[in-house]
Amino acid sequence: MNPRWLLAALFRASPALIAFVVLAWAGDLDPGVAAVAAILALLALVLLAAPIYIGLARIRNAIDAMAEDDAARPEVESASPAIRDLWLAVMRWARAARAKAQAREMEIDTAQLVLRNLPDPILVLDDARRIARTNEAADALLGPNLVERDLAGALRQPALLAAADAVLRGEGDRLVEFDLANPVERHFIARIVPLLPVRADGSAVIILHDVTVLKRSERLRADFAANASHELRTPLASLIGFIETLRGPARDDIDAHDRFLAIMAEQSGRMARLVEDLLSLAKIEMNEHQTPTDRVDVADLLSRVARGLDQRATGRDMTIRIDAAADLPPALGDPDELAQVFQNLIDNAIKYARAGTAITVKVSPSAKRPATLAVAIADQGEGIPREHVARLTERFYRVDTARSRELGGTGLGLAIVKHIVNHHRGLLEIDSDLGKGSTFTVHLPVAPVTTPAPA
Repeated sequence: MNPRWLLAALFRASPALIAFVVLAWAGDLDPGVAAVAAILALLALVLLAAPIYIGLARIRNAIDAMAEDDAARPEVESASPAIRDLWLAVMRWARAARAKAQAREMEIDTAQLVLRNLPDPILVLDDARRIARTNEAADALLGPNLVERDLAGALRQPALLAAADAVLRGEGDRLVEFDLANPVERHFIARIVPLLPVRADGSAVIILHDVTVLKRSERLRADFAANASHELRTPLASLIGFIETLRGPARDDIDAHDRFLAIMAEQSGRMARLVEDLLSLAKIEMNEHQTPTDRVDVADLLSRVARGLDQRATGRDMTIRIDAAADLPPALGDPDELAQVFQNLIDNAIKYARAGTAITVKVSPSAKRPATLAVAIADQGEGIPREHVARLTERFYRVDTARSRELGGTGLGLAIVKHIVNHHRGLLEIDSDLGKGSTFTVHLPVAPVTTPAPA
C-alpha cells in the first residue's frame, strides 16, 4: 500500500481528524484525549479506506487483464458500494467500447473482403509510390509479392507512372489507357485517385479496368469486314457469272447446267467454310485473354478426333497413328477448342502429305517447358520452304494459293490454331524439312493437381 496515497486520502476524507489536531495544538483539548481521539479516528478511516483502496487495486488488475485478453471477463467483488458502482460503470463502458470495436472490425473485414474479391485489379500506393496493398485480381494479373515494391516494378508503363506521381503530388485524379502484351495482348484503363486525407496505409488508389473485349470488338468488326469482302469477292463473282450464263447463253445447254451447278456448289461451300472460319476466329480472339479452366484428357481427345478423320485418311490410303505415353496428366484447356486445333492439324496433314503415308501423333511431357504436354503431329509430305514457315499462321497466307483453294482451304486454319494455343497460354512450334515432311507441335499447360475434399 502506498503510504502517501493513504495519508492524503485519510486527510481529504476526514475534516474531523484535522479539527482534532488543531484543537490539540491550540490547547483546548487535553493532549491525551486528543491523541486517543486522533488514533480512533485514524483507525476508523483506515477501516473505511482499506476496502476502497483494495477495490481500486482489483479494478486496476481487472482492467489490465481485459487489456491483455479481449475475451477476459473478470469479476471484482468489494464490500464498498462505491467500488461496486464504479466497477459496474467500468463494465458498461467496456461493453460499449467492445461493441463499437466489433462493429468497426466488422466494417473493416467487410471492406477488405469486398476489396479482395472485386473483379478489377486494385493497387493502393503509399506516398513514396510503393505498393501498400493489393487485391486478388491484381495478384492474378501482375503476380504475387507486390507489396513494398515500387509501382514501376509491377507496371512498366511511363504514362501510368507519370500519372501516379501527379496524383501523389496532389494534382487530382488521373485516367490513363495502356496495353499489356504478355502472355496475350490486353487493354486497360487505369483510374488513379488520391486517398484524402492522406492515410498511413496508403496515399492513392489505382483501379484497373479491363477493356480488352471492347477494343477487340472494334478491331474484329473492321477486320471481319475487310477479310470477308476480300476473300468472298472471288467466289461471289464466280457465282454471279455462272448465274448470268445459265440465265443467258447456256439457258438450254443441259451439259453446261450440270457443269456450272457443280462449280457453283463448290464455290458456295467455300464461301460457307470461309464465313464459318471467320466467325470461329472472331469468337476465339474475343475470349483470348480469359484462360480456359477445364481438365482435358488429351490422349482420349486425340483418339476421338482421329476416328472422325479416319475415313478421309483412308480415302488417300493413309493411316493415323497415336503414340501417347502412359499416365499422362490432364491438360488445362477447353476440350472443344483443342479438338478444333487437332482436327485442323491432322486434316492439313491428310490434305498435304503424300498419299499412302502415315501421320504420327505423339503425346508426351514436354522436354522444353516444365509442367507442359507436347502434342507432335508429323506427316510425310513435301515439306515447307523455310522462308514460309514464319508466316504460316497469318490470316489467308498460303504457300501454294492454287493448291490450297483446290483442296478447299480457307487460309484461316493455322491462324485459328495459333489463337487457340495462345488462348491456352501454350506454344505452337513448326519444323519442316523439304522432301521429308513437317511436324506441328502444340505445347499445352498441365492442369494443377487437385486435392480431394475431406469427407
